[in-house]
Amino acid sequence: RLLAPYLNEAGIETDSPAYGNWESSGLDGHIGGHYLSALSLGYAASGDKRLKQRLEQMLGAMRQAQLKQGKGYLGGIPDGGAMWQQIRAGNIDADLFSLNQRWVPFYNLHKVFAGLHDAYVIADIELAGLMLNELGQWLQELVSGLTDAQIQQLLITEHGGMNEVLADMHRLFPQQGYLQLARQFSHQQILEPLLDNQDRLDGLHANTQIPKIIGFLKVGRQSGEKSWYQAAEYFWNVVTGERSVSIGGNSVREHFHASDDFSDMISDVEGPETCNTYNMIKLSQLLYSDSANTEYVDYIERALYNHI
Repeated sequence: RLLAPYLNEAGIETDSPAYGNWESSGLDGHIGGHYLSALSLGYAASGDKRLKQRLEQMLGAMRQAQLKQGKGYLGGIPDGGAMWQQIRAGNIDADLFSLNQRWVPFYNLHKVFAGLHDAYVIADIELAGLMLNELGQWLQELVSGLTDAQIQQLLITEHGGMNEVLADMHRLFPQQGYLQLARQFSHQQILEPLLDNQDRLDGLHANTQIPKIIGFLKVGRQSGEKSWYQAAEYFWNVVTGERSVSIGGNSVREHFHASDDFSDMISDVEGPETCNTYNMIKLSQLLYSDSANTEYVDYIERALYNHI
C-alpha cells in the first residue's frame, strides 16, 4: 500500500490501494520515502535481515516505477508528470502549501530523495545510490532552463530539506553538480536576514524553515562559505535562546510567534510540535560535531527528554 502511489503514477497495475488521508489526498507517496529511512536505520541498528529484505522489496518495486516513469523521476504525486512539465516550461504558481495546484510537491519529493540517500549510505544498498543519482539528474534537467529567480519562486512553497539532501549528494557524487543545485534550492528570503544577524522569523511557518537552515549549514560546510554556516549558528542561538520554552520546543500552531510574547503558548491548544524539535536536535548535533560546544548537547538533552 505504501508502494501504490508510485506504481499508480507509473501506470503499473497493483491490487493494493494506497493508504488513506494524506497518502490519498495530495501527499501520495511521501510516507514511502520515510519508510525507506526507517528500514535503513532499523536494519543498521539491529542487523535484522528481515528489515533489509523489506527494504530491498520496496526499492525493487520503486525501481520498476522509476524506469517506467522515465528520465530518472520517481514520485507518487498525483498527475505529477503534467505539473513537472509546467514547471520545466517556467509556468510557476506558488504559495506556501501549493505549487501549480499540487500540495507541497517538493516536500513530498524530498522524502523520496532522503529515503534513497539513507538506503544507500546507512543500509549500503547500491541500487539505492543508482536510483538517487538518476533522480538527482532528473531534477537538474527539470530546472536547467529556469532562472535563479524562478527557482526561488518554487521555494515559496514548503519544500522540506531539498538543499540539505542535495548537499549530501555532493559528497556522494562530487562531479555531478549537486552542490550548485543545493545553492539554487536554498531559500534566499530566509537566508539573507540570517546572514546579517537579523531575526525576521515572526509569523513564519516554523515547520518549513528549520530544514532549510540545516541545508544552509551543510552547503556552508561543503562549499567553505563560512557565512552560510554562521547564519545557521545565528538561527540556532535565536530559536533556542529567545524563541523556545523550557521543554525545548518552539512556535504555536506551527508558526513562530513574537519573541517577546509567549502568551499563545499558554492559551492556545496547539503548542510546539515535535517535528520542529527533532529538526532543532538535528541542527544541534551538526553544530556540536564541529565545535564540541556543550551548549548544543545541553539543548539536545532538554529537548529529547522533555519534549520528544
